[in-house]
Amino acid sequence: MSNNKLDLVIAGVGGQGTILASDIIGKSSVLEGLPVRAAETHGMAQRGGSVINHVRIGTDLGSMIPEQGADVLLALEPVEAMRYINHLSENGVVVLNTKPIYPVTVTSSDDYPDVSDIIEILKKKYTVYPLNASELAVETGHPQSMNVVMVGAVSSYLPISKDRLIECIKELVPSKTVDINLKAFELGRKNISRILENQC
Repeated sequence: MSNNKLDLVIAGVGGQGTILASDIIGKSSVLEGLPVRAAETHGMAQRGGSVINHVRIGTDLGSMIPEQGADVLLALEPVEAMRYINHLSENGVVVLNTKPIYPVTVTSSDDYPDVSDIIEILKKKYTVYPLNASELAVETGHPQSMNVVMVGAVSSYLPISKDRLIECIKELVPSKTVDINLKAFELGRKNISRILENQC
């Protein structure tokens, strides 16, 4: 990835706010003066089904990222990271929310893969930054802000200034939740910074 170019895949399930996360990043790119192409695949979003968004910053190519073409996979749910890992390049980075959402077809957590196993499988090939963004969102007092925690977590990889992202968060979230979402953004950003510092 170059300084002003990034291919990002955002994956999650319906109700997690993948589209808002995509909109924040996409609008921030435009205001930053960077060309952006985006494609949203909603699927069964309203029923908790799989959702994937492609965001291509600084490119004049098509909106769909080819397989093994993404620089970063922002996964709002662990199994969705595995489902769409084929979109990530060999040198790609996974920013992963470790809190699972059990599909309606799963009757108990015993039928869901162990999250630590998912992380270890991904780490064999990719750089992985796991964080419990759902738990961090609860700290803000608004669990639905998890998607903005994840935007904060991935923000250091984006060719977009922090101030521009904050500006777009203020514009795109409901006015009564602005302060909560700004706190969510900072929690995500600081959490990833802490992980990076511990690795040094």
